[in-house]
Amino acid sequence: MLPWALLGLTVFFLLVTYIIVQGSRAALAWRSAAAGGDVNVIRMIVDDSLSGWRSGKRPKNVAPDIWRGVQSMQLTDLAPDFVRVSAQAQSEYRLQDGAWTEVQNPLQEAIEITARAADMLFYDMPHYRPERIQIDVYTAFRDGEGPTRNVCIMSTSATREQAREADWEEWSAADIVDTLGARYRPGEFGQPLPVEVEPPSGILDEMPPAEQKTGRRR
Repeated sequence: MLPWALLGLTVFFLLVTYIIVQGSRAALAWRSAAAGGDVNVIRMIVDDSLSGWRSGKRPKNVAPDIWRGVQSMQLTDLAPDFVRVSAQAQSEYRLQDGAWTEVQNPLQEAIEITARAADMLFYDMPHYRPERIQIDVYTAFRDGEGPTRNVCIMSTSATREQAREADWEEWSAADIVDTLGARYRPGEFGQPLPVEVEPPSGILDEMPPAEQKTGRRR
């Protein structure tokens, strides 16, 4: 009986070792391809990360409305060292004295979303560390009696060097986005005004959809 038990344990440990080795090889392959500038692999990594964040549980230290904005991120452009995403922000209302009151406008929310999203894009994606990121935050906007449009109210183009200057643990979201070079235009009453952003390069339209998973660990 003992020899069979030892044989079973040996087979089990060999199987576990094989799985670990294969996983390590796969991770090394992803990292090597991304470091070599393979934009198809980079797209798979980014898409997989965004998908995981959309389905992931909200961190306790992140407000529900901010996490909702983070989960709205969509990949809009990329390059070997660059990732660009868009996200959505909206007003937050609370019922006070029988009336719905705006307690946080889209620009205030965009600041929080940008700080959180930048942290995740720079540091939380597996196998790939972009040197540059761009985060464009949009909201519904209406001019006078015209139709509602989805416009950009904050655009942040940042480098990893700028990210190193931020104190991600102690600074406020406003301090972080200012250090990252966020562009935004508050109106007379603090409401967001549209900002101009350049169109994406169009590289995503030339690439096949990213379907393969990268083995991202949650």
